[in-house]
Amino acid sequence: MGMTAKFGAISALTFAWVGGLCQAEPAPEPLPVTEVAPGIFVHTGAAALMTRANAGAIANIGFIVGDDGVAVIDTGGSVREGRALRAAVGRITPKPIRYVVNTHAHPDHVFGNAAFDQGGVAFVGHKNLPHALSLRGQHYIDAFRRIMGDELLAEVRLIPPTRLVETEQTLDLGGRSLRLRAWPPAHTDADLTVLDERTGTLFAGDLVFLGHVPVLDGSITGWLGVLDRLATMPARRVVPGHGPVSPWPDALAPERRYLERLAADVRGLIAHGTTLQKAAATAGASEKPHWELFEDYNARNATAAFSELEWEEDAPGERSRGHAK
Repeated sequence: MGMTAKFGAISALTFAWVGGLCQAEPAPEPLPVTEVAPGIFVHTGAAALMTRANAGAIANIGFIVGDDGVAVIDTGGSVREGRALRAAVGRITPKPIRYVVNTHAHPDHVFGNAAFDQGGVAFVGHKNLPHALSLRGQHYIDAFRRIMGDELLAEVRLIPPTRLVETEQTLDLGGRSLRLRAWPPAHTDADLTVLDERTGTLFAGDLVFLGHVPVLDGSITGWLGVLDRLATMPARRVVPGHGPVSPWPDALAPERRYLERLAADVRGLIAHGTTLQKAAATAGASEKPHWELFEDYNARNATAAFSELEWEEDAPGERSRGHAK
């Protein structure tokens, strides 16, 4: 998988003006990162919910170093985590950060953006990302302020991309090309992937989950269709949104199995006139032993799948518009 680099605390001090006084503050400790391929560095997030204790550090985030600059791929679940990631970049290379790429709008991937909002940094995202942030971003901030506290959320700002990806786009880091691809609704309606062509490393965002149960916030049929196309990408390894860096495309198998099982269960329950509440409690249950955080997300996934599949034209049995919910 390549060399491993882990970095401890640095002793330099930074200075911040507080109430008109100059106060010394410890520089952020660099986030631990692993070099999964030459020039590709990843921090693996915890398999957990976002909390005050973990500062929202639950998603895989990282950066890619080219000859002329750096691209950061997602920034974490708080500005604190974002600063630690920025410190990790500085520990690895003096080259400037040129791009911050957000793979979608969920808080664990974008709440660290403000740590990188400095001159010369372009924010890049799916064409739908600005709308997704404007529609739900403030709700995310308010909700996680209650969970994580004012201190961690005070500096979070919604920073929409200044460079939009309609279908495909290439970023040049100097001797290193990154192929960005925007996908139709799947995990969300603003999913973006990043393929480093030099090493065949695919940053898949939350289009790929390993260990952590997949989270459905877009379209289950769309996601299954995207997996078929995603599998054809010429990658050697994948950095999933959650879970370990893994060989490609074998890493897709557990997620595909889960989504297919969930869709089949929901369709069967719809065909038998089952209510949404019962479907939420039972669909996908056979997958529980295979996934972390299953109890936190599966019922919500089943509810979203039911709401989508009860209206599909080719649902088995009679159409279900009249089902009680």
